[in-house]
Amino acid sequence: MPVWRPLLTAMLALAALPAGAAPFPAPVRSSGPRVERVVMVMRHGVRAPIDGEVPAGTLTAAPWPSWPVAAEQITPHGMRALQRRGAADRAWLAARGVLPATGCPAPGAVRVWTNVSQRTIDSGTGFVAGFAPDCGIAVGHRAPGEVDPLFEALRARPTDFRAADAIASIERFTGGMDRLVAAHAPELQLLDRVLACGVPTCSPGAPAGLRASDDGRGIELTGPIRRTSGIAQVLLLEAAEGMKHPGWGRATPTVLARLGRLHAALFDVFTRAPYMAAHQAGPLGRRVIASLTAKDAPALDLLVGHDTNVTALAAGLGVDLVSPGYAKNDTAPMGALVMELLRDAHGARFVRLSYRTQTPAELGRLGMQVTTTPMTVPGCARLCPVARFAQLLSARLAPELNG
Repeated sequence: MPVWRPLLTAMLALAALPAGAAPFPAPVRSSGPRVERVVMVMRHGVRAPIDGEVPAGTLTAAPWPSWPVAAEQITPHGMRALQRRGAADRAWLAARGVLPATGCPAPGAVRVWTNVSQRTIDSGTGFVAGFAPDCGIAVGHRAPGEVDPLFEALRARPTDFRAADAIASIERFTGGMDRLVAAHAPELQLLDRVLACGVPTCSPGAPAGLRASDDGRGIELTGPIRRTSGIAQVLLLEAAEGMKHPGWGRATPTVLARLGRLHAALFDVFTRAPYMAAHQAGPLGRRVIASLTAKDAPALDLLVGHDTNVTALAAGLGVDLVSPGYAKNDTAPMGALVMELLRDAHGARFVRLSYRTQTPAELGRLGMQVTTTPMTVPGCARLCPVARFAQLLSARLAPELNG
């Protein structure tokens, strides 16, 4: 039996809500537009570091802390946080009249689809356990080993991705790799102070560079941003895991938010440049449009993927990710782009966009406070007519091959 199965069972058993948790609020009654359904694109929960996320050769003044699970898997703490987030989002949706506050949703009212990686599957499972306990809501995903184009578009090749065009777009968007590194010199120096290795650069390596991958299906980045973005993310995950002294006590909330700019810089290369956003978010963006415009769709359509999915879709929508505790365009564990479909008294439908997150500290203490940050798609109003929303997003997505 895989080692993660009994661990997952134990984690869910530990994920009971804290005693005295606030009851679900009653639905909001309003004469304005009514929320009919919601589509959420969420990053997975708190995980252990990925092998190589802290590059080999990185120097530190003290050893890195140990983690309770294998590389890149959701931790027991992360599973408890996911269940609490599921309960918080159930309350949030109930307050909007999308779903009842208690009991099991009607069959087909909730659809959950994740990528094939274990951390996304476990994230969907943990969320559902808090959202609708013991209701048997399925967490759907492709078979192990398959590539799901919704979450890994460059690997699946559903669009005519050309690495040379991607690199040209990235160079225009960033001003070039040397300029990108220079723009983040203060954060690179701050990271060296946190690592406290005793030499000027704690993570030495190759100079900045950008080239096509050998298989032609993507691009490869070298240099300081590539090396340090993962280190910054590991430090943030330590705080979200609830470790007592993130970054050996030197990674305060303010420092973590500043270091998050290094992680966000990685997305300037891989997902936020217009060409990359168009291809990375192509299948996912079309899935979002289909869910919002279908005549018959679930009340909640939850898609659980990775930071690249959230950042690419945000870029496709033309919005920045801004939330407390994080650098602009960095991604929160369990951070979710939320698209509410509303209908007014005349039958007109609109989309309202927001970003729901919890700070690293809130995740660390297993709290249930979630911040909802409103967003407005450029070229539209806060309440964007659904046809206009679909038009604006579609125009920024690369077409499907043979589509």
